[in-house]
Amino acid sequence: MIVTALVLGLIIGALLGLVGGGGSILAVPALVYGVGLPLSEAIPTSLIVVGAASAVAVLPRLRRGVNWRLALLVGAAGVATAYLGTVVNRMLDPRLLLGVFALIMVIAGVRMFLPTRSVGGPCALPGGGVNWRSCLPRALATGAVVGFLTGLLGVGGGFLIVPALTLVLGLPMGVTVGTSLVIIVINSIAGFTAHLSDVQIDWAVTGAFAGAAMTASLIAGRFGRGLSDTVLKRGFAVLVEGVAVYVAVQALVG
Repeated sequence: MIVTALVLGLIIGALLGLVGGGGSILAVPALVYGVGLPLSEAIPTSLIVVGAASAVAVLPRLRRGVNWRLALLVGAAGVATAYLGTVVNRMLDPRLLLGVFALIMVIAGVRMFLPTRSVGGPCALPGGGVNWRSCLPRALATGAVVGFLTGLLGVGGGFLIVPALTLVLGLPMGVTVGTSLVIIVINSIAGFTAHLSDVQIDWAVTGAFAGAAMTASLIAGRFGRGLSDTVLKRGFAVLVEGVAVYVAVQALVG
């Protein structure tokens, strides 16, 4: 189990470091089907792993690769809805949750195949900076939706945040990756806190998984700048769709 956790942790961490998201959407199925944890334990464990790996992955981008105001705004907007998502999580059958998870993964994977704008949108000003008048409502709505999914499904939200920051808010990809990682850290902390009342953690597995993910995310974050965004996104999309099919089958057969 520990060896499996180490291998899967390396994969999750590498995805986070390369594209600023994606690790979280794969962490839950990896912990459930790869490591063998029950869903109730996999969700809070994934939040620890993804939050820690994202915090490390953002280190090479701290100086120029993060829009801190936008990151804190979107992250803060999702704190309250993360608790709401946790409440809903406790009311639903695990098979239904996995089915919802698979559906979201399919949508995210398809979206990653489509072209995205690198600049423009309501947040971008012609001379640089952020147009807060038009950006603020969209940023708050984005944070609220991602926060809810964090609590509901145990995901940091990077697979939603990355396209949201580029398409909805109009940030360039160079800033999107780092900003997404900061938001994931905030969402992961909020989501894990919401699960504290009934959390069960296998700390040996969590430590191995998180340690491997943190190491891989730091290395991938340093090398990711030299790789094509298109290649990374499409490769990730193929992986997400494959995992989505597997999760959907498991949810159907129980």
